[in-house]
Amino acid sequence: MTSNLSQASVTLLCYENVSRSCIKTPYSLGSRLILYAVFGLGSLLAVFGNLLVMTSVLHFKQLHSPANFLITSLACADFLVGMTVMPFSMVRSVESCWYFGARFCTLHSCCDAAFCYASLFHLCFISIDRYIAVTDPLLYPNKFTVSVSGICISISWILPIVYSGAVFYTGVSDDGMEELVSALNCVGGCQIVVNQDWVLVDFLLFFIPTLVMIILYSKIFVVAKQQAIKIENIGSKAKSSSESYKARVAKRERKAAKTLGVTVVAFMISWLPYTIETLIDAFMGFITPTYIYEICCWCAYYNSAMNPLIYALFYPWFRKAIKVILSGKFLKGSSSTISLFSE
Repeated sequence: MTSNLSQASVTLLCYENVSRSCIKTPYSLGSRLILYAVFGLGSLLAVFGNLLVMTSVLHFKQLHSPANFLITSLACADFLVGMTVMPFSMVRSVESCWYFGARFCTLHSCCDAAFCYASLFHLCFISIDRYIAVTDPLLYPNKFTVSVSGICISISWILPIVYSGAVFYTGVSDDGMEELVSALNCVGGCQIVVNQDWVLVDFLLFFIPTLVMIILYSKIFVVAKQQAIKIENIGSKAKSSSESYKARVAKRERKAAKTLGVTVVAFMISWLPYTIETLIDAFMGFITPTYIYEICCWCAYYNSAMNPLIYALFYPWFRKAIKVILSGKFLKGSSSTISLFSE
């Protein structure tokens, strides 16, 4: 009797004196501070890093191109993850409780899925853009126009928002799992249960665009290698101005494709653990420990903070744009026409 009372006395609840309150997992103060620092850093990098990307492309006229508009829209999706998803997930992960209400839990989950799928679709369209640019660099400007880029951006936003809204607001995702949902439905929790059918749909939505990107970038690097050999042969001969121009264009497009290929690889590495974990968990009766889920989840979230770092590492024009923006020079009227390219 005494041991039972002692055990009950140390049980922490998300909401004291509230019936059906979720049990709170206690962390030491030091652990909580470290987790808040790690998760908070990811959120700040996602917000300010992607804000710099969007500001750079939209402000500097030299960067106004269909491909860069796609990158800007991708940065917007990652920005929204850092602004609207990661801060609330941070509190949930560290405090092991959801303090923002059931309705906002549904909205948060919907935004989480929508913005992350939007990132994936943007990357898929970017890979198509890079494939056209590398395989046919001279005709590329006529094939991938601003209007085509606008269509790709619209699809990348509309489909994820409609899909996520339909899944989370109609309740179809937990059909046949009413008993499990009822058992998990405690006050202070935000655990979305998705049945096996919809988990498979989610997996296909991740797998198919990812497969498309892998195939296209594989072809891109094969073509790039062939072009590099041709350029070396041209360089050993007296080359005409048209051949020289074509070589420069091909080289530039290959470099852009390489950078965006790194972005795609980073996305897959970040999201693969979460995708596999949710797939296995749905077919194993949701037995995965919470901390495993949180680790996979934050690996995926951190992808939204990685893209600006990749751009800063590989794009000299982005580094120059950052210097102009952070120094305040972009506030001058003539700053939008500054040359950001060395060539």
